[in-house]
This record gives sequence, structure tokens and C-alpha cells, in this order.
Amino acid sequence: MTTPANAVTRPMYWSVRRELWENRSIYLAPLIAAAVALFGFPFNAMTLRHRMLSILALDLAKQGQAVAKPYSFVAALLIATAFLVGVFYCLDALHGERRDRSILFWKSLPVSDRTTVLAKASIPLVVLPLLIFAIIVITQMIMLILSTVVLLGSGPSLATLWARLPLFRMSLGLAYSLAAIALWHAPLYGWLLLVSGWARRATFLWAVLPPLAVSVFERIAFRTTYIASLLRYRLIGWFTQGFDFKTHGAAPIDPLSQLTPWKFLSTPGLWIGLAFAAIFLAATVRLRRYREPI
Repeated sequence: MTTPANAVTRPMYWSVRRELWENRSIYLAPLIAAAVALFGFPFNAMTLRHRMLSILALDLAKQGQAVAKPYSFVAALLIATAFLVGVFYCLDALHGERRDRSILFWKSLPVSDRTTVLAKASIPLVVLPLLIFAIIVITQMIMLILSTVVLLGSGPSLATLWARLPLFRMSLGLAYSLAAIALWHAPLYGWLLLVSGWARRATFLWAVLPPLAVSVFERIAFRTTYIASLLRYRLIGWFTQGFDFKTHGAAPIDPLSQLTPWKFLSTPGLWIGLAFAAIFLAATVRLRRYREPI
């Protein structure tokens, strides 16, 4: 039985590898952000003993919230970094190869436009979430080790740190969050790739100004803000639909209790967004088939 040529050459695998080779910011930017966070953490650790004494006086729920706060901040910083990296990567993914005329070389290879576009889409949707998850977990582990070293000799404080920091459960919540963000932002990345393949210059302006102009026109002409609300919902809806933080002012002891995956998966906005993402990617594939160097 013969093996298909595509199974031997693995065009998707090598297309993704190509993106990582050509766009080092995909992994350098998150690594730099993690390094900055770790560089500043020792200064935070200088007051750790004093703060842990204050934390011991709190109830159990607030102890967990206070102990986890620096770790949650680092996770949020790196997630925001990944979003920015994904946005600027998509804006340059197809435009860059037209600008430097390398599109002529890549089109000469036995790699379809569909494979090329899907490989580029996989960077913000698959590769970046996996990379960010690994970087965040490693960074948080280093922070925990540094905190443990600082608190050596302080039995109650050290015991509270390890007992109240649900690092494993936070990692599970992090994996869920990254998956939810990727699925929810899929139409945004699809739109950016479409603009990258179409615009001759100023891809950021072409991506941002049309929806903003329509939003401003709606506000002036009809005194409504439906478009602005829709854009805001597409940016942060993953948070409101994927989590439930109605905790009456106190963080729950179990962070996984805040996750609402069934509500998220049953949200019409998720599936409508994925449908638009598929349309944008299909249009991008067709567009690349006929695009020439700028």
C-alpha cells in the first residue's frame, strides 16, 4: 500500500514550522514578558514575609485570593501579550510575504493556499495558547520556588502558601481560559488575516477603521451603539460567558467553581463567531490564490 505524498512531506507541519522560523516574536515576546515579571518578582518577595503575616489573619477564601493574586497577575499579563502578538502576527502574515515578494517562492512549492492559510491561522488559535500555557505554568512554578526560599524558617507562612495556593487547579482553569479565548477570538483573527491578504498597505488601519467608522456613523445617525456593543462583546464575551464570578464579594476556595463550560459552549455568539471565522478563512484562501507581490 502506497503512502500519500502529503503524509510523507507533512506540508501542514512544515508550514507551521516555517511561521515559527520567520516570526520569532511568536515566542520571544511572551518569553520577554515572563522574564520581566520574574525580574520584578524578587522586589515583591522582599515584603512577602510581612504580607503573609497579614494574610494569616484573613478567612480561608480571602487567604487563597491574596496568595494567588501575584500568580493571577502574571497569567493575565502573558495572556494579554499573547493577544497582542496574535493580532500583529495576523496583520503581517500574508501582507509581509507580498511586500517582500517571497510569495512568488512560496507559491512555487507544492503547498496549497488552503494549507498555507490554515497554518497561519493555527498560530494564534493553537500554537500561541499552547506556548503561553507552558510559559505561564513554568513562570508560576519559579515564583513558587522563590517564595518558598524567602519563607524558609517561617513555618505558618510557608504552610499557608502551599495550602492556599491551588496551583494545579489554577493550571486547569488557565487551560480552559486559553481555549475559550482562542475559540471566541477566532473571527477576529480570521478578519485580520483577510485584511492582511487584501490590503496593499496600512493593514492595521484597514482592519480597525471600518468597524470604528460604522460604529461612529451609527452613533451619529441613529443615536444607538449596537455595533460598539457587538465589538466589545466579541473582545470580552469569552470572559462573561465562560466564567461566573458571582461570589458575593469573596473569591471561592475552589477556582474551578467559577468555570461555566456548558454555558460557554451553548452561547450562540460562540458558534456565530466560528461560522464567520470559517467564512473569513475561506475568503482568505481564495484571495491568496490570485494575489501578487505589492
